[in-house]
Amino acid sequence: MTLKSTLLATLTTLSLASGAFAADVIVIEDSYARSSGKHAKAGAAFMVIQNQGDTDDRLIGVISDASDRVELHTHEVDDNGVARMLHVEEGFVIPAGETRKLQRGGDHVMFMGLTTPFEAGATVPVTLVFEKAGEIVVEVPVDLER
Repeated sequence: MTLKSTLLATLTTLSLASGAFAADVIVIEDSYARSSGKHAKAGAAFMVIQNQGDTDDRLIGVISDASDRVELHTHEVDDNGVARMLHVEEGFVIPAGETRKLQRGGDHVMFMGLTTPFEAGATVPVTLVFEKAGEIVVEVPVDLER
């Protein structure tokens, strides 16, 4: 093995190890997805995100084949008490040592243009993209009763 290939192998190993370590500090719990019915064009996913690390991280994106578009959303209530959803382009900060809940009526993952209906008992493959922890794949169960 040449010096160049040894260095390349070492750098690859360190890169993979640090990425795996970073992803281990982010823990996803209690995830579920739902839509309003069989013919719904949109759905949402909710979960609890724990940052067990000692530095803040940020959920900056979501990838899924379950819909044409997937975005991070929140709700905002105007002066008249009317709630509307907003795309949160900058993502959600997950402070070090803390938990952030993505829940109904608040921050959530929004699926627009569902490619197949969300059916009870199925799972939705989702890749959460974090600024520091990188990509974390989650199989989100569909729960239409919550």
